[in-house]
Amino acid sequence: MTTIRLVQGDITRESADAIVNAANSSLLGGGGVDGAIHRRGGPAILADCRRLRASHYGKGLPTGKAVATTAGELDARWVIHTVGPRHSREEDRSQLLASCYRESLRVADELGARTVAFPAVSAGIYGWPIDDAARIAVRTVRETSTAVEEVRFVLFDVQAYQAFAGQLA
Repeated sequence: MTTIRLVQGDITRESADAIVNAANSSLLGGGGVDGAIHRRGGPAILADCRRLRASHYGKGLPTGKAVATTAGELDARWVIHTVGPRHSREEDRSQLLASCYRESLRVADELGARTVAFPAVSAGIYGWPIDDAARIAVRTVRETSTAVEEVRFVLFDVQAYQAFAGQLA
């Protein structure tokens, strides 16, 4: 059984086997969590991402998929990059968001990771409403069969923390 914990803080300061990056499809860094992970993790993460772009992901990582790289200077063994969907009022993309969590856990299992730290995927600049993002994240982690022992949702602000806490209550 996977334990789910909540932490309010900076995901780049977490100690875990794997830290999940809410990446953009280019895998080459960006804003928000993605930029912070690349800045704190250093050039080794970007070098691995460039290798992935040159081999398997020439057109970028598809939305809802996940792939791992080194964690560079982060206090982790790996960074699992996943591309969340942009929120849309016209189209239900919740299955793509759920896929980010399932695919990240699948990659974590392949790596042998026992502790995984997740941000609130798509809840930042991709505009997903935090209450719905929390519902999808918690439900998906609870329903996904995994050998990961601890999933930690690392939430940057009080509003996000409260939304996830409400889903665990």
